[in-house]
Amino acid sequence: MIIEIDGYSHSALITGKKCTKKQLREKYFHAKKHSGDLNNFPDLFCRMHHFDRISYDSEIEADFVIDMDTDRIYQPSY
Repeated sequence: MIIEIDGYSHSALITGKKCTKKQLREKYFHAKKHSGDLNNFPDLFCRMHHFDRISYDSEIEADFVIDMDTDRIYQPSY
């Protein structure tokens, strides 16, 4: 599963074990609760939930997008 983390100052792609939107939401808020610096959030999320960061490429289609500005998690329509 590929997730795009979209924030005000950065975008990141991470990959990990497939999960539901509800499970992803729980993981997101758990990591956000422990994150002091949102610029390091993708790395913290990966460490906490056994995901891996991959090189950002706008051509890669993500299964979910986490919009960190609005805390919204959605499936993009390509």
